[in-house]
Amino acid sequence: MPAIGLALLVWMVPAAARPEQSGRELRSRAADFTYNLDYEPAVALLRQAIAADPNDSANHRALASTIWLEILFRRGAVTVDHYLGSFTRTNVDMKNPPADLDAEFKREVGRAIDLSERRTAAAPRDAQAHFELGTSVGLQATYIASVEGRLLAGFRAARRSYDEQERVLELDPRRKDAGLILGTYRYLVSTLTLPMRLMAYVAGFGGGKDRGLKMIEETAQAGEENRTDAEFALVLLYNRERRYEDAIRVLGDLRRRYPRNRLIVLEAGSTAARAQRAADADRLLTEGLAMFARDTRPKMPGETALWHYKRGIARVMLRRRDDALADLRVALGPDAAGWVQGRAHVELARLALQQGDRSGAAREAAAAVALCEKHGDPLCVADAKGLK
Repeated sequence: MPAIGLALLVWMVPAAARPEQSGRELRSRAADFTYNLDYEPAVALLRQAIAADPNDSANHRALASTIWLEILFRRGAVTVDHYLGSFTRTNVDMKNPPADLDAEFKREVGRAIDLSERRTAAAPRDAQAHFELGTSVGLQATYIASVEGRLLAGFRAARRSYDEQERVLELDPRRKDAGLILGTYRYLVSTLTLPMRLMAYVAGFGGGKDRGLKMIEETAQAGEENRTDAEFALVLLYNRERRYEDAIRVLGDLRRRYPRNRLIVLEAGSTAARAQRAADADRLLTEGLAMFARDTRPKMPGETALWHYKRGIARVMLRRRDDALADLRVALGPDAAGWVQGRAHVELARLALQQGDRSGAAREAAAAVALCEKHGDPLCVADAKGLK
């Protein structure tokens, strides 16, 4: 789920890969760029890794993963808000990905799958081969669902990914890194309606929310290459479970390791607001807005409005009327995403209620309902209707 101020050239252009660098070393360097929101140098390093070892499926998979994250970033769909309402749809309308990135993703993930299939055929009891195959197929399934919006089309790949990771644990029970995909699908199945859950069980998926979370936590603690992916997954799931202090703890670790990623600060402030820690949220979001202003790199669509909407929430809770109004007016700007505008009207309704202006609150709530229904944000609709 891609960071601050490119003041140094080393952040913009990766140093040439040394001949002795392994694919794993190059992937590690690229991951640091990726999770600091520096996609261009990350892609350059991963292309170098592929040129040095074109038959390593992990290199192709890592490049595909970075491209997928860049696509989500360009859409502005990388925050927890997009995935809190439902696992079957995001809270925003999605546009087609750039054709060049879409084509490169499909080429690289296809190559990763092909190489992994060859390796598992040659060595059926090689746990690493099955891990690579399961992870690559899982990435393909995630892309189909999150970028293309075709959930059923990704079902077969998801099932295959799950089966491959179960095979990893059969061959080597110590492989905690297999728990990221297994735990994610187990958690996902536990959130489905009963009929859908039964269908998932028949199809071969396991369930269990607590077991799923535990497996992802063990992946994060194991410290393998997918540790960061596991931690970002935990941030989302802890927020879904209202385990806000756990989410804040993980975000603190991520911020220390990826200090140029301003979006980690945004998530920390957002989570603090959900936890009703308004003063902490205001402090974090003010600090993040300063980082945002200094950062010369590309921004997400509507990112300015998003930051101010988030800080506006905290300032409404703090009853700082004028400061909250200033932020929420920015959140209603023409470049803001529709769901951000809708939710900003919800906060304006709350602000009006604080002032005893019930008619003004009703107008703001009605505006919120209209916008949030239009932009597919069911949580906002429910919140606004509750205020009305």
